Amino acid sequence: MTYKGYMIDLDGTVYRGRERIPEAKAFIERLQAKHLPFLFLTNNTTKSPEAVCKNLAENHDIHALPEQVYTPSLATAAWILEQNHGDVSGKSVYVIGELGLKQALLDTGLRFNEFDPDYVVVGLDYDVTYHKFELATLAIQRGAMFIGTNADTNLPNERGHVPGAGSVIALVERSTQRRAFYIGKPEAIIMEQGLARMGLAKKDVVMVGDNYHTDIAAGINAGIDQLLVYTGISTREQVAAEAIQPTHEVASLADWEV
Repeated sequence: MTYKGYMIDLDGTVYRGRERIPEAKAFIERLQAKHLPFLFLTNNTTKSPEAVCKNLAENHDIHALPEQVYTPSLATAAWILEQNHGDVSGKSVYVIGELGLKQALLDTGLRFNEFDPDYVVVGLDYDVTYHKFELATLAIQRGAMFIGTNADTNLPNERGHVPGAGSVIALVERSTQRRAFYIGKPEAIIMEQGLARMGLAKKDVVMVGDNYHTDIAAGINAGIDQLLVYTGISTREQVAAEAIQPTHEVASLADWEV
């Protein structure tokens, strides 16, 4: 099967924390050599697209442009703008998250508000504290809309599978007794926005990832073919038990012809 474009996960697919995946670098270079468009569709909200590209270049010798990176930070900002018909003047947000998420939301014109915001957005935060959870919980109880960037419970890195955004969001869900409205993979929202950015039809694109419950499920939910690579979270044994199987499976991206 040949595709006109690729959506590609990062953590566990292109690298594992600081650990390189050489086959992934070669895969990206094959796409570049054939001038096939690709979009790094990551659930990582901690970095801006510019910071993602810097990390790819300096630590993994993979070279891409910021416009080839799409995150739940950008998707959340775009969704809030869309809900407000492009005008968020007078709207405010409280955020648990890193700079990548905060900057994307600030760039829309939203102002930060700890007490009675219109939205509470929760993502991965390396310095999360009880006080931040307290502020988020109380704001949601006062009526703020509760948005979760993505449901990843764990992230694969060179040390193992560390807590992800979903683990942080779960605490707020427990404290408020409310489920977050999710934007990132496996939701179709971020996939539709990614397609719009690429300017391609669903049938012409494949979602490449290592995690069945985020990357592959995102493709399934959006009606986009999937390519599961066994270099990160999911194992063959786990995936074999799933009711819906990925469109394609490979042990390594070296096994995939573009």
